[in-house]
Formats: sequence, structure tokens, C-alpha cells
Amino acid sequence: MSKVQIYTDGSARGNPDGPGGYGAVLQFLDSRGQLHEKVMSAGYRKTTNNRMELMAAIVALEALNRPCEVELYSDSKYLTDAFNQRWIDNWVANGWKRGKSGPVKNIDLWERLLDAKAPHRVSFIWVKGHAGHPQNERCDMLATSAADGDNLLEDEGAEP
Repeated sequence: MSKVQIYTDGSARGNPDGPGGYGAVLQFLDSRGQLHEKVMSAGYRKTTNNRMELMAAIVALEALNRPCEVELYSDSKYLTDAFNQRWIDNWVANGWKRGKSGPVKNIDLWERLLDAKAPHRVSFIWVKGHAGHPQNERCDMLATSAADGDNLLEDEGAEP
């Protein structure tokens, strides 16, 4: 299995319901030690920070064209804890309910993320945001630039 590092971040201006964006950087060292990199970002006109954190991970995993061993770095506890604390297993087992707290938010993206993750072995690694981690800072810049950009997309799951 190829080993891939994925760095992600999401951003939303006026969270919730303002413009937002995501950024993702995928890195892979080939057998000759040559670094290959793919950079991805997009902006949406009305979304939330959590949705953009999930979108960054989704599009990055969907970009992989064969099963990989993935280290996915994110500053989102919402994303990393869902897997590392096994919240998602309970949500799925309980029909996307969080017990007395009601339904899980962003079910459309969680389901898409589970599908994107399925062919891979993924480790979710939390990094502190805005703390000088070079790839996290890069993804933050990609996400905020996308949120501030033109030709924003529609996030159908966030908009009525």
C-alpha cells in the first residue's frame, strides 16, 4: 500500500451560514524518494466551519486512485475525535442519533466521508491550529482564500 500524508483545513466566515472554504494538501513519496504533491481547495457561498473541515477530508480521500495507507492531519477535533474516539461507530449504530442530544449534524458529509475512507487505512491525527505547523498553516491559507474568492459553489447540505 502506498503511504500518503494528507493535511486539511476548513474555514467559514460568519460561521454559521457565511461563505466558507476548504484546503487540502496530499503528499506522497515514490519509490525513488521523489515527492509528489496535490493541492486542492474550493469555496462555498453559505456553509459552516464543520462542513468545510469534513469537505477537506472528503475531497482529499476521493482524490486517491487506489487503496492507500493514509495519515490525515487536521486541526478539527470534530473530525479527528469522531474516528479516534469512535463516536462515528456509535452514530451509525444508533441511526445517526447522538443519544439525548438529537440527530448528528452533517450526516450527508459523514456518509460521504465513510465511503471515501472505506478503501484506505486512515489514521486521523490532530494538530493544533494556528500554532505554526507549516502544512496546517498552508491549508488554512488555502481554505480562507477559497472562502474569500469569487465563483463560490453552493453547499446543498447547508442551504435550504
